[in-house]
Amino acid sequence: MRKRVAIVCFQLGGPDTPAAVEPFLYNLFCDPDIIPLGVLGAVLRKPLAWYIARTRAKKVREHYDAIGGQSPIRILTERQARKLEATLASAMDAHVFVAMRYWDPLTQEVVAAVRAGQFDTLILLPLYPQYSYATTLSSLKEWRRLDLPTDPAPDVHVVEHFYDHPLYIEAVVDRIELALSHFHDPHAAHIVFSAHGLPLSLIEKGDPYQKQIEETVRLVMADGGWPNAHTLCYQSRVGRQKWLTPALDPTIVELASRGEKHLLIVPISFVTEHIETLHEINIEARDHAAMLGIEQFEMMPAVGDSPRFIGALADLVLRAAGVEAAHAVRAV
Repeated sequence: MRKRVAIVCFQLGGPDTPAAVEPFLYNLFCDPDIIPLGVLGAVLRKPLAWYIARTRAKKVREHYDAIGGQSPIRILTERQARKLEATLASAMDAHVFVAMRYWDPLTQEVVAAVRAGQFDTLILLPLYPQYSYATTLSSLKEWRRLDLPTDPAPDVHVVEHFYDHPLYIEAVVDRIELALSHFHDPHAAHIVFSAHGLPLSLIEKGDPYQKQIEETVRLVMADGGWPNAHTLCYQSRVGRQKWLTPALDPTIVELASRGEKHLLIVPISFVTEHIETLHEINIEARDHAAMLGIEQFEMMPAVGDSPRFIGALADLVLRAAGVEAAHAVRAV
């Protein structure tokens, strides 16, 4: 009899209705891995999160209205989960769950579902290619906080990152090739890799995110073999802290001032579309670029449920579970 394996895919989540925007923001800013407050955290965290959520909700709601009124991240992540489950079916009795950090389905709900399933093996699979305290660690800490020991307890394995996995790199290269095909002269496009930003305070504490982002970009450019110039920048800054630079908007300004007319934006740290790609890049940055004289602005679609990316996830799961035939998923 084959062992029953639970795979939990972690994502940040997003509001699924306009009314969900404010509570989603509250959950986000209540996370100590997002806003570390030191010894004052126990007193200040909830009031500060409430204040930020209340003051930002109207503007953020307008952004979601512009992309259809809700985040597509749950639907897209569920699609990845079902494709992953189907890919693993021949190798194991796999059941794939989706746990969102800040909105439905919240981690607590998924912990209960996994417990009820009485699985032999549990594989925790954050869908963040690059490890960060603010994403990977936060999701795993929340799981460990809620997943109290059971008897018998399943064997637990954790996949912490996949920023350099060959199939993941190939999936990104495929998407860039597709986006470059939209240019009259693909070699004339300047490739702008845009990663979600991070406060420098986390990097100074040892967060490996920046180094892993840089390595992903290096591997993608080497695998793609394009002669195009490329730039790495960061987006989505919140608050007054110092964040990773250069930021996306100043990067577009700089490239436009140098006479660049064709930009391909590659959201390198995102595996599905959501507000940061659909609004921040594809609406805000696009409009800004047009004002600066950029003639063609394209955005690479996320790797989503592409065969190569699902193959990468399947390979990670099989290796974590100790299945020797992990290479078989390359045929997916």
